[in-house]
Amino acid sequence: MAKRPLVVVESPTKVKTIAKYLDGKYVVKASMGHVRDLPKSQLGVDPKKNFKPKYVVTPTKKKVLDDLVKAAEKADTLYVATDPDREGEAIGWHLAQELPIQKKNVYRITFNEITERAVKAAFTKPGRIDLKKVDAQQARRVLDRLVGYSLSPLLWDKIQRGLSAGRVQSVAVRLIVDREREILAFNPVEYWSLHARLKAKLPPEFTATLREVAGEKAALATGEATQALVDSLDGARFVVRSVTRGERKRNPAPPFITSTLQQDAGRKLGFYEGIEVGGEGPVGFITYMRTDSVRVAAEAQQEARQWASERIGAEYVPDAPPAYKSRGSAQEAHEAIRPSDVQRDPRSVASFLTKDQLALYRLIWERFMASQLLPAVYDTVAADITAGNTVFRAQGQTMKFKGFTAVYVESREEEDAAADEDAESAVPPLEEGEVLTLLGLDPKQHFTQPLPRFTEASLIKVLEELGIGRPSTYASILGTIINDRGYVHRERRTLFPTELGMAVTDKLMPFFGDIMDVTFTAQMEDHLDKVEEGELGWVETVKEFYEPFKRDLARAKKEMGSEKAGVPIGEACPEDGGDLIERRGRFGKFIACSNYPDCKYKRNLPGSERAEDQPTDEICPTCGRPMVIKHGRFGKFIACSGYPECKTTKPVTLGIDCPECKKGQMVERRSRKGRTFFGCSAYPDCKFVLWQRPVAEPCPKCAAPFLTERVARGRRVQRCWREGCDFNREAEITVA
Repeated sequence: MAKRPLVVVESPTKVKTIAKYLDGKYVVKASMGHVRDLPKSQLGVDPKKNFKPKYVVTPTKKKVLDDLVKAAEKADTLYVATDPDREGEAIGWHLAQELPIQKKNVYRITFNEITERAVKAAFTKPGRIDLKKVDAQQARRVLDRLVGYSLSPLLWDKIQRGLSAGRVQSVAVRLIVDREREILAFNPVEYWSLHARLKAKLPPEFTATLREVAGEKAALATGEATQALVDSLDGARFVVRSVTRGERKRNPAPPFITSTLQQDAGRKLGFYEGIEVGGEGPVGFITYMRTDSVRVAAEAQQEARQWASERIGAEYVPDAPPAYKSRGSAQEAHEAIRPSDVQRDPRSVASFLTKDQLALYRLIWERFMASQLLPAVYDTVAADITAGNTVFRAQGQTMKFKGFTAVYVESREEEDAAADEDAESAVPPLEEGEVLTLLGLDPKQHFTQPLPRFTEASLIKVLEELGIGRPSTYASILGTIINDRGYVHRERRTLFPTELGMAVTDKLMPFFGDIMDVTFTAQMEDHLDKVEEGELGWVETVKEFYEPFKRDLARAKKEMGSEKAGVPIGEACPEDGGDLIERRGRFGKFIACSNYPDCKYKRNLPGSERAEDQPTDEICPTCGRPMVIKHGRFGKFIACSGYPECKTTKPVTLGIDCPECKKGQMVERRSRKGRTFFGCSAYPDCKFVLWQRPVAEPCPKCAAPFLTERVARGRRVQRCWREGCDFNREAEITVA
């Protein structure tokens, strides 16, 4: 009986579809990701032997590897069809080392979409495993291990156990900490604006804003100065000095790459980690999700042009397909994230996807279609209006041609959106010399604002702009600093550094300036790119980093002050007379007896029982004042800032629908004994409860809407909450 070649992919959800496309001529198996890695129990890297890594079979993958070995024994050829990136290349290399197939019969195939056309085309031109990509991945893994396994024990020794630091995560935390301190140190400055409500011969009424006073740019610093100017304009004639008309084009955004999808999904949908719809689905709805390239295959562009011509009109389609430029370090072998078949519009696939999956697919589909259409065109008008020694300006625009906005409009941060709304205001037809009727002058007080706190979307955008991290790492970085380590907490999408996050940053900065430096971290990413391109060797790249790092580490071990012993507060313990000290726990500082564990007396720091209120972007529906997040006896909740006059409250939800009543959302609460649990916001009507944190990620096995997660002893275990489903997995707590 002839041996069938073995094809290995990463995800088990791809196996059935690819096997079908290959007409049963190949055996298709899944590696479920990496089958080998550095050992968790030791450094696993020998700096004295050119940083030689020690790879071991991952304990949770032993059964998977045994199954692959049995399949390989019945095959004479191996096709590595893992994901088309560094990690996929490294997974394939490790498989080639472990499986009993001659190296000359090991081939590499890649495809960016799970379609019959793409899969069959890949098998017509098999290549070899790219060892330069493998070296780049190995360099990153070794660097991350050296940093993580060196700094984390240092933090355990100097602050508390369970902490970690990493080559990328520590820079991300520093950005959030620095932004918070800029905000806290910011001194707002008062300024005023003046707006004239005017009426022309023809409607509509419109508003013009003060621009000049006595030939100088308007600068109103106080209410008194503004009122004096208002008084001086009493009886003044408002006359149109000039009218400028023009046209403005707004170009469509390029199709998504991983980071821009995370940003737009964060702003529009409220989640920052992409749901695996696409290449992971049973049909393969989208192309590969981890990419930093905006390149689009010619056949996909043609399909989009044809769909647009037939559905919305040929006038929306440009003469030639648009060309978008990726940033310098992008891997152009990849494509942008796009639908694998544009004929599958969101409405036609709605019955196959969950609510969140459909929302994400619609975002991808619409963004790609819009990227292939003509720009939107606006008629613009700007009118300068004189009154006394002042000049007011009215601006507006009206849409002339919808262009790509017929399909999709890119989301923006609030400041950009507000500017767009101002530009959209209508201005009536005006003539030079026309005298206008003043309906009123409206002075408005303002204060300068600091840069806003980061959201997941804006942090990813900054990391990308600075060249820190790569598309596949952003979600895990956020997960590590928010969920695993408690360095950052998220409130209504806004990221705040915790006291612990600030303390860790402050400890690391004096000793590890390079690791904490944004520019240095970005340069290291460039070096990894050069390793992949064959311009640098991976060993020399790691060595160049490690030698100064080793010196910094030795100095930190000697000179970094320790907080573990605690700081005496000059009081005696009321239980055994020992010295009371201020110590740091996972949830902040507290007072404890220095004779612990013999004496277990402890208490909160003064004022810590009531944590500081945190702002939200919500307005109280009862009285119109801002809503804030408060910390109560049974956990966090949202309340009116006008308490106690206004007692409006609501729970802080996790963004996960209650699976029992379908009406409420899951919220975090604390029991009377202080234990955290998760219940329905519709309590007491719905009494659904979980004792493990729900995670907004569908179960890969039964498609339940979320998993539960438990972190203990350095392990993060995720399980399906649905009774009867045995899905569980151990997710490594990264230190990247």
